[in-house]
This record gives sequence, structure tokens and C-alpha cells, in this order.
Amino acid sequence: MQIGTANHLLRSLTFLTLGLTLSLMPVSAQRASRGTEAPTFQVDPLWPRPLPNHWILGSVTGVAVDAQDHIWLVHRGLDSLTARTEAGLATNPPTAESCCAPAPHVLEFDQAGTLLNSWGGPGLGYDWPRTPAGITVDTKGNVWIAGVFEAPAGRAGQVVPPSDAQVLKFTRAGKFLLQIGQPGKIEGSFSRTTLNRPAGFAIDAATNEVYVADGIQNRRVVVFDSETGAYKRHWGAYGQPASDAPSPTYDPDKPADKQFNVVSCVKIARDGLIYVCDRKNDRIQVFKKDGTFVKEAFVSKSTLAEGSVWDIAFSNDPQQRLLYVADGSDQTVWILQRDTLAVVSNVGAGGRWPGHFYGVGSIAVDSKDNLYTGETYEGKRLQKFIFKGIGASTGDRK
Repeated sequence: MQIGTANHLLRSLTFLTLGLTLSLMPVSAQRASRGTEAPTFQVDPLWPRPLPNHWILGSVTGVAVDAQDHIWLVHRGLDSLTARTEAGLATNPPTAESCCAPAPHVLEFDQAGTLLNSWGGPGLGYDWPRTPAGITVDTKGNVWIAGVFEAPAGRAGQVVPPSDAQVLKFTRAGKFLLQIGQPGKIEGSFSRTTLNRPAGFAIDAATNEVYVADGIQNRRVVVFDSETGAYKRHWGAYGQPASDAPSPTYDPDKPADKQFNVVSCVKIARDGLIYVCDRKNDRIQVFKKDGTFVKEAFVSKSTLAEGSVWDIAFSNDPQQRLLYVADGSDQTVWILQRDTLAVVSNVGAGGRWPGHFYGVGSIAVDSKDNLYTGETYEGKRLQKFIFKGIGASTGDRK
């Protein structure tokens, strides 16, 4: 055996051994008082399985679990130059024959991590987002996608693409069903027909309504008929009318802002309460379905810049006693008691190894309480954390 081949084999076996060792190491639910009861998880570093066709992911901007316990993600893909550069094909002469190509924007996996389906991209009859972000699957199996592209300031005479301002609905096979809003058509947070960089949504099957986190530019939750797209109602922070006035710079020592500042998610609990991610204000606000304010809580309140509350998911016990918060600034997943919104623990820290995070911005839970996380920016990764039960937290983060 040649020395180079032997070294390559040794490195591969070393990485595999390390990966299998890590998969057996519980990820402690940490930063709680010692002895506090909290869930523990075990990261699976070999999940999902390798993608076909030399596909690679761009920034993962949405993760969802459907009624079949299939895991869905949406990612931003790669522009052609990035894809060719990473493949080694953009140099002259090319430095590689093949590897890699951007995967389709929407991917569906089974519990074993096997790719089942893939689709996404421009098509007839709808405006595919330039920056897809946010995904959910309703009880009928329909897949919803949002878009958050912000049009850059163009130079004189330069053609600038419009900002994303739409939500799309497809069948699970990718057949187009409905579009709400149009790219570039923006009227502000009081509009009944337009959006502005919506980031996520939740579907209420009982009332055929879709709640939209609208969002990155607007400052509201807006509700539409999920079958027709007809406007129903909207509200801002504390259930008050939304305002497009500039937000003050977030200061954890000052009184709470009376308006949302980046509404990055909206989720519906089984008891009918609506949970909203107010990302740059480091808080969760809770409402009734009519927009009546119920309560709020801050999470990692000293976090500045992009904020701490990026996405949330509920535990799958009947009472949904726990709330998981993806925090892409602090690079962790916070675990809260849903009734009090008190932080009891957390999972993970910043880093590239399995069980660590870089830009963790989306989260979902399956029927067995396993966690799935998506990483945006240069994280570009989907991870699975296997639920190992409730135990005493070690309280040893950092």
C-alpha cells in the first residue's frame, strides 16, 4: 500500500472513530442550577446521510417536521460563482474535475437521514424568493416557503432586483398552489395585501389560517386565509398597531421597545397560544389568536447585534411543557419552561464539531422529541440531537 493511500485511510478511520465516539456522548442540557431536571440529547454526527450528485448545502434558513416525522429544510443554495469556486472549476485551468453542485432549495429526509425528495426554484405562475427563508408543512402535507431578500442600493442605471415580499404554498411534491404578496410590492406594516421580507409562518388547521412573521422589515404578525390568501387581521408588539417608525438601538438596560424589531418566527402551541420571536429585542411575546397580548420574556437579554430569539419549537409531550429557542448569536439552543418562560437549560455552544453551532437559526422537534437544527451564514448544516430523557442538569456551560 502506498504511503499516501495509507495516510488517507488512517485519517478517514480516525474521523469515523471520533464521529462514532461523539455520537455516544450525551449533549448536556446545561446552564441550569445543579440538580435541575432538564432534557438531555445525544448528537448524531453521521446524520443526515451524504447527499447524492455531489450536492452541498448553502445557508440553512428553515427546518420543519411533518406528520410523518419527515424532516424538511430550505436553504439558500449557492450562486454559480461560489459553486464553481468550491468545486475547483472556476480557476484557469480548473483544479478539479467534479464536486460540487448546490442541492435543490427544498429537501425532505426520513428518520434515518435518507433523502426522499428535493425540489425548489423558479417556475411558472409564482415568484421564487431570491433568498428563501422559513419552511413549514401543514397538516395536509403542503409546504410553505417565505423569502427575505433585501434589494441592495443600486448605482445609477443599474437594474436592482426587488426585495422579497411573498409567501408561497406548494404540495409536498413541489406543485405550486398559492402565493401571498409580490416581490418589490411593499406598502408597510398596515397593508392588507402586501408583505416585506416575511421570515416564517404557522398554520392553524382548525381555522384555515396562516400566521406570517412579517418580519425582517415590517413589524407585525399578519394572518391570512390559508386557502385563498385573503387578509384576516394583524398586530404589532403587545397587540398594539404596528409602526414603521425607526426602532431605537437595542439596550438591555432601557425599557422594552413598544414595537417588534425583526419578527423572525411565529408558532402555534396546542393550547392555541401564539408565540412570536422578536429577535433583535431578545424576547418572546405570547398572544391569543385575536392578537391579545398575554405575556413576554427575555432570553439572554444582554445579547446585542442580531439578537437571541431566532426560532422556537415546542416539546412533543401532551402539554408541550418545554420551549426550545434557537439563538444564532450566542450559538446555542435555550430550553425554557413554557408556562413561565424561564430558562432552565441549554444545548450546545459555538464551534464546528457535531453538537456545536455556527449561526443556529432554525429548529424543529419530531414526535420522539428529537431536535433538528439548521445553521445559516457559513454554518450550512443540518443536525440531529437524539432525545435521551429527562435528567439532572450539570449546569456546567462555560
